[in-house]
Order: sequence, then structure tokens, then C-alpha cells
Amino acid sequence: MSHEFQIIKNGLLSKYTANISVECPLNEYPRPQLQRANWTNLNGLYEYNVLDKTIDFPDQFIGQILVPFSIESAASGVKRTLAPNERLWYRKTIEVPAISECERLILHFGAVDYESAIYINQHLVGKNTGGYLPFEIDITDQVSPGMNELIIGVTDPTDTGYQERGKQVLNPKKIWYTATSGIWQTVWMEVVNDLSITSLKIIPDFDKSAVRIKPVISSLEEVKITLSITDRGKLVRRTTLTEDRFNEITLPNFKPWSPESPFLYDVKIELSQNGIVKDTIKSYFGMRKYAIENDETGVLRLFLNNRPYFQVGALDQGYYPDGILTPPTDQAMIDDIETMKSLGFNMLRKHIKIEPLRWYYHCDRLGMLVWQDMPSGGQGYTGDFFAVRLAYLGFHFNDHFYRRFRRDNPRSRTEYLSGLNGMIDLLFNVPSICTWVPFNESWGQFDAKKTADYVKQIDPSRFVDHASGWYDQNGRDFQSIHRYVYKIKKPKTDKFRPFVLSEFGGYSQILPGHVWNQEKSFGYSMYDSAEDLTHAYADLIMNQIVPLVPKGLSATVYTQVSDVETEVNGLITYDREVIKMDPSIVKSLNDQLKSMF
Repeated sequence: MSHEFQIIKNGLLSKYTANISVECPLNEYPRPQLQRANWTNLNGLYEYNVLDKTIDFPDQFIGQILVPFSIESAASGVKRTLAPNERLWYRKTIEVPAISECERLILHFGAVDYESAIYINQHLVGKNTGGYLPFEIDITDQVSPGMNELIIGVTDPTDTGYQERGKQVLNPKKIWYTATSGIWQTVWMEVVNDLSITSLKIIPDFDKSAVRIKPVISSLEEVKITLSITDRGKLVRRTTLTEDRFNEITLPNFKPWSPESPFLYDVKIELSQNGIVKDTIKSYFGMRKYAIENDETGVLRLFLNNRPYFQVGALDQGYYPDGILTPPTDQAMIDDIETMKSLGFNMLRKHIKIEPLRWYYHCDRLGMLVWQDMPSGGQGYTGDFFAVRLAYLGFHFNDHFYRRFRRDNPRSRTEYLSGLNGMIDLLFNVPSICTWVPFNESWGQFDAKKTADYVKQIDPSRFVDHASGWYDQNGRDFQSIHRYVYKIKKPKTDKFRPFVLSEFGGYSQILPGHVWNQEKSFGYSMYDSAEDLTHAYADLIMNQIVPLVPKGLSATVYTQVSDVETEVNGLITYDREVIKMDPSIVKSLNDQLKSMF
């Protein structure tokens, strides 16, 4: 079948398109912090059809689609919009191994946007709602060894609904981008024992030279849980754990994690019963501490590992011209992170998207701090020019008025909070994540101060940017402003919260041959050459950012890592071919900022 398939090439693609594997794209293990040996990647070619969503089940399939790329993407081989009144159907024959009576077969989906129904051999085995989080289904009782039929049906309201959807719209333009519908992260299955480790929580305790580890298992039976911690293959600690509670393991003379020295300890956990190993998982952790303290001059700062640490960040939306929200290859994710490091950035703000787990793994091992946004939703965006101007002038509307912020639908608020919990639970163990961002620019914002307090309650180890950019509710942990076009000024003094510039810049350049749509490209401030663009960036940093650092500025987030569709304000082009500014100058300026503490 693979010889019939073609990636759509009538538009801009990335430099990674040619490396997309049709047989099994993104074939790396998708869950690096809970890894087992016995797994099967189910990415690759599926049959598909798009029907009216009132049709309960398809009677035929019309073509091929490459999973895990959304139907709207070029990499999928389809590149068409899924309308809100349609249902996308997938079918694939999967080979199921023979499993013993004490084993289970678990089917995993990294992310499917938005409502999905899963069928095995035409029997419904599970449903899921939500576009950004993984889910799993035990299919042991519905399969037999050998070939079995997997069918998935998906609907997606995109921006006609109230669900969290980020910048996905049916009619893309400017800061609104092509939608991602259907499967967009890896599909895979694994064989596990009836007696297995279902989840793992890891909390480094920097000041106590210890790490706390909580394994949760699938049964209350009598078991032995053995933990091994290694440093590049050398055993550091070996001990037993108690299930369903945090076990404290001391690590004297530990190696700390930081962007400059991203050291990770490897973890192996064995679950055994009566001397027989039932489950083995591999994981990792990093020893780091995030805190807000006064520096030696009495100014509130962000601290890393008990030292003031200036965070020089870039906004990272994680879009690609071939895969849209799905990275074309694992290397594409690595290269974005390494390029930003080479330009002197030590932080990425993952903007309104939850990435595949391997992206966070690469940030952990390469050394890149992460601010993690919750994908935005609600019944519309409140960010017109009037709202921007009011925010700039200091108006801060109370976000208990749900209608003003287009969150008056109670189901929308409930689903948001469920997704926020799911995101934090999913990414809890990631060492590089230092900040949670529940709301961005008032978009779907509600009860932000209360929400931030809740986030801090379930995860006190990280910062919270409760209302990034606009309509501050005096919540945790930052004074957080966005500034485009207008001059950047320090907000009124807040002696309880450090000041961060969580978006700024957006300087733009159109490079013919490297843009999504040259006629419709836009940016906040447009420049004709790399020299002019670099000079403007240098002027912005030196004359507006540097003077604010002694006054309390503790972190910056420049917009943005790459161009995204018609938005051409990236440091690199959308196809990832060209760095637009002089790299040596950008790095020098960023290094200067980092050295000011």
C-alpha cells in the first residue's frame, strides 16, 4: 500500500519532510519517563473516510492517511478541512501478539482531537473527549492473537465549540492557524502484567539532598518494588519502595540539573512477587529547585538551585508546515531546541499547546527551561484592539464576570479544569518545566487567582503565571505583561511578585521562498533585511530590556521561535531553513542579559 501514498507537496514544507517515514513515522518510544520494553508502534498508513457525523459507522474507506498527522496536514497525504458536521474514520489491521492469562494488552493514543470512539473488530471499546492529552484502553478481551481490525471515529468542532483548542480555526489568518483534527500524536500498544506499575510521581528535594518517588500499582497484592538509581551506568542507590506513597531517597553530593549542566539520573523500577519480576519500567529525574527570593540588593528574583537566574526565553508554538501540530520527525524537535540554545536562550514558553512527551524529554536532556501554557478555549477570543489598549492602560477587569471573558458556559469551565489537572499530572515529573501558565491574554480566563492557588496547591514546586499578559488578578506568582509596538515599561511596583515580560518583540521579515503565503504575511514591525532586523532587535534589547533588569525584570519571552503560517515574526523561518538574524549578535545580547545577575 505504501507505494500509492504521497505527501502533499503543493505548498511550503519543512526541511524534514523528506525524512518522514511512511512505514512508521515518529517511531521512538513515546513515553520516556515510564518506559517498557514490550511495545508496538501503530503509526503508519491507515485507510480513511470522511462522512456526515450522523452516520454511525462507515461501510467503506476511500483512501490512505498517514498517522499520526492530522487530516489537515500535508504530511497526512490528505490535506483537507474536517468540518464540524463531519466525522473522520480510520481503519487499520493490527497484529496482536499471543499473551498469557496474566497479561493485558493496552492501546495508547498520544492525542486525538477532539471526540473519538474506538472500535476493535467492530465492537466499541472506548470513547474519549479532549484534544491534547493521552488516553488508553485495555483491549485484551476484544482481540485474539493475529490480525485484528482497529477503527477510530473522530469529530472536531474546532472554533465553533467551547473546548480548549489553542489557535486552531476553520478559517486561518494572521495569528490563527490551520486546525488539527483527528489523531495527531503516536498510536501504540504495550503488553503489561496484571500486576504492573500504573503511574509514577517524582519530586526532587534540592535542599534535603533527596528525591521523593511514589509508585502506584494496579493491585493491592503483596509485592516487592525495587528502585535502582544510576549515574551514566554507575549505581548510585538501590532500595525498596512502598507503593502509593512518597518514598524519600537521600542523594548526598548529588549533581544538580540546570540549562548549563542538564544532568539526569536514570531510574529503573522492578515490581516482583514471590521472587518473579512482573513489571520493569525505566525513567529519569533531575535535581533542581525553583523559588522566588530576594537577591543581594533586595529585589525579588526567580531563583534556580538557590541562585538568582535570569530567564531569557522565546515563545514556542510548536507548529510545522508539513505536520501542523505534529513534528515531522523527532529530530525536528531536537533541532528547534538546540537552535534556541545556540542563540543564547535558556527558556522556551510552550505556547497554548501540549507537546508529545518526547519534546519535554529533549528539553530535559539538552537543558532548556520550559514555561508550559494550558491550551486556551472558551467561546471566543477577547483580544481585539480595544481590549489590548485597555490592558495597556492598566484596566484589570474582574474575571468572575464570566460572560465578559466568554466563559459563561459552565461545561466549558468544568472541561477546562479537567484538562488543566490532566496536563499537570501528565507533565509533573518533567525536570525542565519551571512554570505553569493557566491563562493567556484573558482568552477564556476565569477565576485566575483561584485557579493559580489550586495549581500551587497540587504543585508547590513550580512558578505559576496566573494571567499572562493582561487583566492581572493579583494572583501567583508574577507581574506578567505583554508588550508589542508600545514601549516596554515596568508596571507599578509590586513588592510581593517579581516582574516578567512574558511576551514582547514580534519583529518580522518576509523571506521569499520560505513563507507560507507571501501576499498575506504579516508582522507587528516589518523589516526588509537581516541587518535591519538584527539592528532593531539589538536596539530593543539594549534600550528597553537591559535598563529594566536592575529595576526588577527577571524573565523575558521573545516572540517567537519560528514563523507560523502567515505570521512571519520568527527567529527562524517556518520551513526551518533560515535563521533570520545574525546568530552571533543575538547570542551575545542574550548572554549579556543572563550575566546581569
